[in-house]
Amino acid sequence: MSALPESYQRVKEQHVELMHHYEALGEAASNAGPLDVKAVALVKLGMCIGAGLEGGTHASVRKALEAGWTNDELRHVGVLGVTTLGFPGMARARAWIEDVLDKPAD
Repeated sequence: MSALPESYQRVKEQHVELMHHYEALGEAASNAGPLDVKAVALVKLGMCIGAGLEGGTHASVRKALEAGWTNDELRHVGVLGVTTLGFPGMARARAWIEDVLDKPAD
């Protein structure tokens, strides 16, 4: 997995038990149904975009890439928001996706 953001690492270091339970909850939610890792990554990306969560979108793009989605497939996710979020929301989603895709690989 790519490097976690510094802010996340800091919270994880300062609140070890809390973050252990938080990460376990995320794992349990991912395993609670029939979706595979690749599908879960795409669903979570869409949720973050729809909720307007920039940091969550960045993290979800990284996780989606790790799950096997291509750059073009992730760009398509952003475009799909045009009728639901409007053009400004779609443009915002595409910008957040590009923030990650434009960065050189670790």
